Amino acid sequence: MTIAVCPGSFDPITLGHLDVVRRGTRLFDEVVVGVARNASKSALLSVEDRVGLARSAVAEIPGARVEVVPGLLVDFCQEIGATALLKGLRGGADYDAELPMALMNRHLTGIETVFVPADRAVAHIASSLVKDVARHGGRVEDLVPPGVAELVRARLRAHDEGARG
Repeated sequence: MTIAVCPGSFDPITLGHLDVVRRGTRLFDEVVVGVARNASKSALLSVEDRVGLARSAVAEIPGARVEVVPGLLVDFCQEIGATALLKGLRGGADYDAELPMALMNRHLTGIETVFVPADRAVAHIASSLVKDVARHGGRVEDLVPPGVAELVRARLRAHDEGARG
């Protein structure tokens, strides 16, 4: 059985992420969406929120599941028996950011990274842009799975109220 991990912060999960997961399930027997804590990013959504939204989003994708990455990604991959990492690329900037990580992960444990080019229909979607658009009252429902837009707006309101209070 081949297992790939599709890692990310998923803050929030988007239709672009789901496209990569769906396509990954055609390449691997199982795709594990690995929700990671990124120390260099300040997350809007809690890990619990992100895992819950991701589990709901992949519920209808056979061969996909969601787990928290508790520490080093390569250690998590070894624990679950993953033989590859699965990453989506929207453009050259993504490749430039992802290549050093792919090389380091292979250096550490030998795990390979498979890059999947983004589908044109979702290549413009990024979690950071979803949050920016939602923060300014824009419509994001067509960029994210059901339930995500509402939670993002609620967390943005709570964050704004906390900043004013």
